[in-house]
Amino acid sequence: MDKIIVLDFGSQYSHLICRRIREFSVYAELVPYDIPYEKLKEMNPKGIIFSGGPSSVYNNGAPKPDSQIFQIQLPLLGICYGHQLIVDNFGGRVKRANKEYGHSILTVDNGSSLLSGVGNSVRAWMSHGDEAEKIPENFEIIGHTERSHAAAIANKQQSIYGIQFHPEVVHTENGVQILKNFVLNICKARQDWTMESFIEKTVSDISKIEGNVLCGVSGGIDSTVAALLIHKAIGNRLKCVFVDNGLLRLNEEQEIEKMFRDNFAVDFTAVNAKAQFLGKLKGVTDPEMKRKIVGEEFVRIFTDFAKTHGPFRWLAQGTLYPDVIESGVSKGPAAVIKTHHNVGGLPDWLKLEILEPLRELYKDEVRKVAAILGVPQKLLARHPFPGPGLAVRIIGEVTEKKLNIAKTASKIVEEELEAAGWYDKVWQAYAAVGDDKAVGVVGDERKYGNIVMIRVVESIDAMTADWTRLPHEILAKISNRITNEIDEVTWVSYVVSSKPPATIEPQ
Repeated sequence: MDKIIVLDFGSQYSHLICRRIREFSVYAELVPYDIPYEKLKEMNPKGIIFSGGPSSVYNNGAPKPDSQIFQIQLPLLGICYGHQLIVDNFGGRVKRANKEYGHSILTVDNGSSLLSGVGNSVRAWMSHGDEAEKIPENFEIIGHTERSHAAAIANKQQSIYGIQFHPEVVHTENGVQILKNFVLNICKARQDWTMESFIEKTVSDISKIEGNVLCGVSGGIDSTVAALLIHKAIGNRLKCVFVDNGLLRLNEEQEIEKMFRDNFAVDFTAVNAKAQFLGKLKGVTDPEMKRKIVGEEFVRIFTDFAKTHGPFRWLAQGTLYPDVIESGVSKGPAAVIKTHHNVGGLPDWLKLEILEPLRELYKDEVRKVAAILGVPQKLLARHPFPGPGLAVRIIGEVTEKKLNIAKTASKIVEEELEAAGWYDKVWQAYAAVGDDKAVGVVGDERKYGNIVMIRVVESIDAMTADWTRLPHEILAKISNRITNEIDEVTWVSYVVSSKPPATIEPQ
């Protein structure tokens, strides 16, 4: 299988580069920026991309790749910081410049090869404070902006390109075309990355493992697909356990058990652990601590279950690429955004080995795998739900009162979106609640109640998201129902923050 290797220099968009390339059926993999030259050669890539990053190439300690990689005689594309690395390595000069963030107009000076088919000018997304003051010999400028005279450069003889903007983000017009030009036309990579091939390889790899597998299933698409892949590979050596932690959506525990028993031939057991989880969360307000408590309790339950129903060698989880990058387990020097319950929350005393068959996939790829495996449409279309459950949608301490508010209000949001034909148009929709309160009037009486926050977003892979512009009449129905049907609520607000700078979940 042909592949493109992306060296990660710490950009928040590093995974998006891989994600965009996979959209046109070419496998892309993220590796550490300091990967040894020999190891990179062993991976046999068709081309290499340097990601962006927060560093400056002229600073001491700036992250730089193995110098031999520049001589590997494969097509090379540098993006933002990667562009500056190319300029610096080949004898050009990079300097501090006026910061350029947001949209700029890229004027195309040479529309062949990398910029073929993008037009004479496009809006490009900039995010940098440095620029190429002098480009290297044997390079030409193929695009510029008002502030960056060398926003795109090329050495066509050696197939080395550098661009100061980010083609991987949706804000850049024809950005995907630029990546296609590099991957398909310059690298000549074959489009042989498909979910069918992923299933075949994954099942083959898992079938070779020894020992029994314990898989925690939440009823969500990720853990369900992980379980089905493993079951396809090892059959009855897999046992699925659903843990009711008390932090689920309204009536979800009954729905999940019915779905598994009606649709899948896996060994399924449900464990009621509501009291255990809520007891551990009592008095805890820090969001990171809540995530880690939930993660550790899950593993504690699975470990105890394994002792009485085992032996098991493996604990399987539905970890995805976005989980890994946000938990700071990315290959490059990225910051931890938040700990995911199934990534950073695993305790040192865990006695089971971890099996994560979906670790390299994005959410939309998982949905494609699910469809191939015959997952019911109702589950395929269901909105994502965080692993720590309502613990991250309840700001402050998790209490029975706030749990009931979050469950009931979220159900109202989903019902109204379904009634209006909007549920399948959006990525995620829910209600969150904290400790803030506001005055309301019920009948002729003054009432001091909770504020509920409605969050509805559009996304493809959860790496970026935009808030949904719902029609006002839908918002009005949601608000009216919540304040009328939940006694403790007086105000309803609508969250209009996109990701970035916000995250999709409040905590």
